[in-house]
Amino acid sequence: MAAHLSYGRVNLNVLREAVRRELREFLDKCAGSKAIVWDEYLTGPFGLIAQYSLLKEHEVEKMFTLKGSRLPAADVKNIIFFVRPRLELMDIIAENVLSEDRRGPARDFHILFVPRRSLLCEQRLKDLGVLGSFIHREEYSLDLIPFDGDLLSMESEAAFKECYLEGDQTSLYHAAKGLMTLQALYGTIPQIFGKGECARQVANMMIRMKREFTGSQNSVFPVFDNLLLLDRNVDLLTPLATQLTYEGLIDEIYGIQNSYVKLPPEKFAPKKQGDGGKELPTEAKKLQLNSAEELYAEIRDKNFNAVGSVLSKKAKIISAAFEERHNAKTVGEIKQFVSQLPHMQAARGSLANHTSIAELIKDVTTSEDFFDKLTMEQEFMSGIDTDKVNNYIEDCIAQKHPLIKVLRLVCLQSVCNSGLKQKVLDYYKREILQTYGYEHILTLHNLEKAGLLKPQTGGRNSYPTIRKTLRLWMDDVNEQNPTDISYVYSGYAPLSVRLAQLLSRPGWRSIEEVLRILPGPHFEERQPLPTGLQKKRQPGENRVTLIFFLGGVTFAEIAALRFLSQLEDGGTEYVIATTKLMNGTSWIEALMEKPF
Repeated sequence: MAAHLSYGRVNLNVLREAVRRELREFLDKCAGSKAIVWDEYLTGPFGLIAQYSLLKEHEVEKMFTLKGSRLPAADVKNIIFFVRPRLELMDIIAENVLSEDRRGPARDFHILFVPRRSLLCEQRLKDLGVLGSFIHREEYSLDLIPFDGDLLSMESEAAFKECYLEGDQTSLYHAAKGLMTLQALYGTIPQIFGKGECARQVANMMIRMKREFTGSQNSVFPVFDNLLLLDRNVDLLTPLATQLTYEGLIDEIYGIQNSYVKLPPEKFAPKKQGDGGKELPTEAKKLQLNSAEELYAEIRDKNFNAVGSVLSKKAKIISAAFEERHNAKTVGEIKQFVSQLPHMQAARGSLANHTSIAELIKDVTTSEDFFDKLTMEQEFMSGIDTDKVNNYIEDCIAQKHPLIKVLRLVCLQSVCNSGLKQKVLDYYKREILQTYGYEHILTLHNLEKAGLLKPQTGGRNSYPTIRKTLRLWMDDVNEQNPTDISYVYSGYAPLSVRLAQLLSRPGWRSIEEVLRILPGPHFEERQPLPTGLQKKRQPGENRVTLIFFLGGVTFAEIAALRFLSQLEDGGTEYVIATTKLMNGTSWIEALMEKPF
């Protein structure tokens, strides 16, 4: 059991166990010793549900990364390919199978598609003449992966691009399938709310899937009261801004992948007396970040400016606890102190790590460059000078700052102005292409198609109306003891989370005008529950809302939702699901066309 998955109102270990069971069943079908050949992208997500020990119990002896040419030698009976249904991967698999040494002992091949089998892929394997070599061709429906006690992600890196640029609804189908799995485990969700075109599609798919399974009545008592489906393009602004929570900044600066972060090692080298000339470690320090670590759970969602005081308070508590050993006189007292040692040492290690991370982040946040960029973002978000060419952006282009930084700022200005005047847009595009190269014309086209960088149509900027109605900009933010979600960006309240907050109370009827301005339809569906399963809420019991971000979510939005869950009189606790955990940089990267 993973303890950090069961601390909330919804025990996500139930989901983890269900997917682990399905994996064990598949491995047992392939009798005998096994080697797994991994599609590299899947190793991270799989690590969250099944450690190597589980695979070992089921006779997995070797693991390889999927690469061209011959498979490495392995004295095993079965070779299993774990892959996403991608045509380019089928070509590599075929190469592996065809270069198999016929003189050696015959090995059985199997293929497991994650999360779905694909006819196109099977056809490609057939065309390459290897389809018949596979004894088992199955799918493993790993749609939603539990990351934490209130967080699920599909980790589908291309979902936004597929949905909004290519019109490919595959990831929406997987989202609907994932939601059906959740309902099978946690009961039918009585009310579905949604905003956006993709949200509408997912709700329609769910309703259709439910109709197709009419024979089996779901008799699980519902855990969730509501489902809120939100399109990422309803709120294009939030991911573009720099997140200012502790976890958000770790992700912005170093990138968190499948709950792990790699950090520069020099801050983590043990400091010993008199070895000044000693070699510093060169391998990146890899740390897992989730709420299983007590200290991280406490500081992850705080504004970074509030983290230092928590760390120094913790340091005092820990050193006082270690000082207690001098007061332990009797055998009983010494025994008690010794029994607490492992926990105290873990706390000290954890504190040392987070102090080092905080120092690394502080080096960035106190730089002039970071301050200038943040000032610019905050001016745009509060509606200052969004309609003309910006001097700071011009300077960044002239000094050839990283292209992604420039694109994030230009897109932010465009979104905060409901599009840019044609001559401003043309000027930016010309400057970017002349400085960074004409191959980026495709990227600019993608950003325009996604609605991130576009000309203003109708000559009217609707952002001020949205900003005022939804109270997106708050001037007096208390970063230490926040009273509003705007603390996660030191002034800007994420639009997506504000929509969730207003849905909870007083309801969306109060913001009809804004909902009409934002893209896509808004809707409400009810799913009837069989008698006996209707939920009678106890006085003071909070509703549980599952909020699904279609197209990705940032750690700052997650922090804001956790803040709402913890409010005394909030009335709602949130569980968050998404197609991908992302930040502005990884989002823009996914929309960039790689130059050939």
